[in-house]
Amino acid sequence: MSQSFPKIKVVAVGKVKKSWLEEGVRLYTKRLPEVEIIEIKDAGKEKEADKLLGLVNAQNRLVVMTEHGKTYDSVAFSRWLAQEAFGTLVLFIGGPEGVSDRLKTHPTLSLSAMTFPHEVARLLLLEQLYRAKTILQNGSYHK
Repeated sequence: MSQSFPKIKVVAVGKVKKSWLEEGVRLYTKRLPEVEIIEIKDAGKEKEADKLLGLVNAQNRLVVMTEHGKTYDSVAFSRWLAQEAFGTLVLFIGGPEGVSDRLKTHPTLSLSAMTFPHEVARLLLLEQLYRAKTILQNGSYHK
């Protein structure tokens, strides 16, 4: 039995500039119609936090992506997403400077204990979201 996949907004600082990363982002964005990508201008941690917080409302749950956040394997991540299927989940990827301390009071999530460039983190997050969706729908991608 397949499980619900939440509506998700991925809010990311800056544009993807490398063509090979942009190709991957396009691929997973096409596969994930439930996911909206919102790019905000690279403007320093505090202004980025202001912009992000202006996009979040009471029907959203904000989770900040950071190397110090909670980690899951792919199956556990898919289960966590299924639990978040009410309202909109907002996943924030900070810019090159990281994230404002004001955002560290929100729940955090990590793709890895390693640090990645924010453009790479965006592609990795989208791939994991797609993998989670296929796990929840009993698809064959995650084998």
